[in-house]
Amino acid sequence: MDSGDFYLELSDRPVLFEKATNVNSVFFDEANKQVFAVRSGGATGVVVKGPEDRIPISFRMEDKGEVKCIKFSLGNKILAVQRTNKTVDFINLIQDYSQLEYSQECKTKNARILGFCWTSATEIVFITDQGIEFYQVLAEKRSLKLLKSQSINVNWYMYCPESCVILLSTANLCNVLQPFHFKSGTMAKMAKFEIELPASTAKVAKISERDIAMATIYGQLYVLFLRHHAKASSSPGAEVVLYHLPREGPCKKMHILKLNRTGKFALNVVDNLVVVHHQDTETSVIFDIRLRGEFDGTVTLHQPVLPARSIHPYQIPIAGPSAVAGQIPIPCKLYSSSWIVFQPDIIISASEGYLWYLRIKLAPIVHLLTDKGRLMDFLLQRKDCKSVILSVCSQMLSEKDRAPLPVIATVFDKLNCEYKKYLEAEHSYTLAVESSQGRSNALVKRPVRGQAVIDQSDMYTHVLSVFTDLKEVPHKFIIAVLMEYIRSLNQSQIPVQHYLYELVIKTLVQHNLFYMLHQFLQYHVLSDSKPLACLLLSLESVYPPAHQLSLDMLKRLSTANDEIVEVLLSKHQVLAALRFIRSIGGHDGASARKFLDAAKQTSDDMLFYTVFRFFEQRNLRLRGNPNFTPGEHCEEHVTFFKNLFGEQSLLKSTAS
Repeated sequence: MDSGDFYLELSDRPVLFEKATNVNSVFFDEANKQVFAVRSGGATGVVVKGPEDRIPISFRMEDKGEVKCIKFSLGNKILAVQRTNKTVDFINLIQDYSQLEYSQECKTKNARILGFCWTSATEIVFITDQGIEFYQVLAEKRSLKLLKSQSINVNWYMYCPESCVILLSTANLCNVLQPFHFKSGTMAKMAKFEIELPASTAKVAKISERDIAMATIYGQLYVLFLRHHAKASSSPGAEVVLYHLPREGPCKKMHILKLNRTGKFALNVVDNLVVVHHQDTETSVIFDIRLRGEFDGTVTLHQPVLPARSIHPYQIPIAGPSAVAGQIPIPCKLYSSSWIVFQPDIIISASEGYLWYLRIKLAPIVHLLTDKGRLMDFLLQRKDCKSVILSVCSQMLSEKDRAPLPVIATVFDKLNCEYKKYLEAEHSYTLAVESSQGRSNALVKRPVRGQAVIDQSDMYTHVLSVFTDLKEVPHKFIIAVLMEYIRSLNQSQIPVQHYLYELVIKTLVQHNLFYMLHQFLQYHVLSDSKPLACLLLSLESVYPPAHQLSLDMLKRLSTANDEIVEVLLSKHQVLAALRFIRSIGGHDGASARKFLDAAKQTSDDMLFYTVFRFFEQRNLRLRGNPNFTPGEHCEEHVTFFKNLFGEQSLLKSTAS
């Protein structure tokens, strides 16, 4: 398999912890993303490591029996430890607070605590086999206050910290799921729903929590059910069923991901992609529910986006006292039976003492997904997509991998659709801010510019300006591509920036395609603008009609003539500026000093001579004397002229 083929990888900086042994128990807290290594019930030490923790948290606690569950509150101020089926113990880790343990027994008689979840810095939920109990922890009083409870038979539970939703499995076959949402002291019961079981006469297996996951995909909460045998007997193989869980309203079955194989699976969600790992083949596949699937009237069926591939091989570096310089790292056993996955994107190997984040690599996908339109749909939804999208655009214009023009047009349209959405969101935000002047702007959120927004400047800098310089590309193709991009911008009603038109004009001039330039301007394919008019003025020497085309454009624009002169002078187009003011009859009142300054800056002596002589002749015509008046402040230029060409070169007045 090509080394560039792996589109999934483990993070290169994993969280390392002491591996699980008979004296060291390992726990994972999905809310804080922390690994707890508890030695001898905590008596010989507890070490807590999280992804952002440079320094791990270490402490000891009294060994009061086997630890079943251990988690910090959000913010690491209070530690909760479950050692029995009835109670949870608490220890304050807040300065100036008592560090004596305090306990809370579950309220329901004969109930057994299955686990607990912190929903904030001071709120905790006990999940028992007979319901849930929502508490506020009063650290200073070393006690808990019951906020709300709900009786329900519970088989197992699952918590999604990103959305603060706890999912309870109830009913004999574990297939009825009851979600609860928690927010700032409130507990809300969401719509209950039932997982469809295979219609079979044989004994139906209960739904295991291993086959259920909860994750946020594209901002929406989904419950993912791994169905080991597809409902339709005609389609063997497992599938993942996605149930959309809205905050209000009924839960709805929305998507089915076809795995086309059977065996042991595990699920992760990375960058809004559902990743399904298959242990038997030691490969993974990815699904994107935003890509077009096959809609059967009720749900959308999706096939894997790409062929199955293994996670990129990972080397475990040898560290510690046994490490020897130059020792070869050990290859990690991927898809090991000791791996445990947690949502959304975590893989833990308790036996090796590693916690990794699963990552998607976009560059290899470019070669695996040959349909450019589908590739763009896929890339535009990814978080770090900009550089890859720009490289795909450059690649499809290169001689080696050149795409047909309709494909290039499709890609441009998809990019500009995203670009337009962002511009509209920015415009709405600006209007909202302007209309709420003086009032609170807290509700008005500025749109976030994601990496999928590829604007004209990005395309010009990274793709089009480089592309137009390629010697081996036919100029007709270059012009067709530039015009296709401009067409796409116009179609999305995005104002075209002048530098794109300039690129078209420069390309046409470079290849002496003046007839085409004339047509583009005549039929307004290139929109009027001041910079464009100035560019045309500067082309007069190579294409004389450009001067008139430029003047016509300026008249249509009704632009201030002074500004045009300034622009031309700033581009060192001094003679073009002189011709322009003469054509509009403005040369009698023009500032000689301004033109002489510009001519001097070019370091072109003959240009300076020409400009100086022009104004001498103007003075002679207007006043009968070629000399500059004191008010024109041209003394230094007169001296400069004398030094270059001698005093005898100055014009003499007609009177003399």
